[in-house]
Amino acid sequence: MKLSDLDYPLSKEKIALFPTEPRTAAKLLCVDRKTGALAHRIFSNLPELLRPGDVLVLNNTQVLPARLFGKRATGGKVEVLLLKEAGGNVWEVLLKPGGRVKEGQVIDFGARETELRAKVIHKPVPDSGQRFIKFEGRGVREKIKMLGHIPLPPYIDRADEALDKTMYQTVFAEKEGAVASPTAGLHFDEALIEEIRRKGVEVVYVTLHVSYGTFQPITMEPVEAHQMFEEEYEIPEEAAARINRAKKEGRRVVACGTTCVRALESAAKGTAPLKSSKELSLSAVRPGKSSTSIFIHPPYKFKIVDALITNFHMPKSTLLAMAAAFLGYEKLMAAYNTALQENYRFASYGDAMFIN
Repeated sequence: MKLSDLDYPLSKEKIALFPTEPRTAAKLLCVDRKTGALAHRIFSNLPELLRPGDVLVLNNTQVLPARLFGKRATGGKVEVLLLKEAGGNVWEVLLKPGGRVKEGQVIDFGARETELRAKVIHKPVPDSGQRFIKFEGRGVREKIKMLGHIPLPPYIDRADEALDKTMYQTVFAEKEGAVASPTAGLHFDEALIEEIRRKGVEVVYVTLHVSYGTFQPITMEPVEAHQMFEEEYEIPEEAAARINRAKKEGRRVVACGTTCVRALESAAKGTAPLKSSKELSLSAVRPGKSSTSIFIHPPYKFKIVDALITNFHMPKSTLLAMAAAFLGYEKLMAAYNTALQENYRFASYGDAMFIN
């Protein structure tokens, strides 16, 4: 697949800078996976599009306020994006400006009577721009929550505001560890989830901690050469059992977001540990914790996911490649062209698609 295949004209005006309020008022473009037929709905109509017996899979990861602003002893400003805690107050991070911050330098993040400092303890990770810092003292995670900012995607060209602490988090966020939100889930509120349950839809939760790699555009040619950041995920026992029962009985598994797709399809490939000696079929997910760097692009045979709720993705993104694999490239581009013409809002705070 050529990189130009994943490019399309997207003006800045089409990128949503703020969320729709209420959450469920976002537009919903419905696409038939077989025919490509389109229908224009509102996200609050989703229960009408689901069937009794469907299993709706949501990602309950919680976004950490992972963006910190500090300064070196020289007074130079430093921006830090926390990627992952390595243990013992050591975090894997991205630094900006990365080249000017040397090993052994201390960064002071203190503000509002809260003290927080960290030392750069390793040289850059080769070919990644990633570094490691070690925070001083106790209560580091609590201080990060006090001083940190919501890490809005780089294409949302504004500073984070108070509303982002709530609106860039799903209402079912529970397990802290993501540096980006599973944005298809932002359109749900508690009342909509309850309405879906009343219809006879099973709602299950999995966890995939979204990494900064979700923002990383594809630059490799061909597209298949792109390397994904590794992300941690967990499929609970009960969720796996419900999903596997639905697959066995011919009921739909509806994934909310590309993050759920990555977790489910990775678990189907056997990267998560088995909880019993019983062999699972190819259309079953394995419960447990694991990590994945799966890159789903055309052509790909989906093992678990039957329908997909997703947002409109940026050009040259891995998310767009996954959507093309699920719907088919030509159908996806036709749907995107319609969405552009009909003034749908794109990217993380934008409108949604339901591919059924």
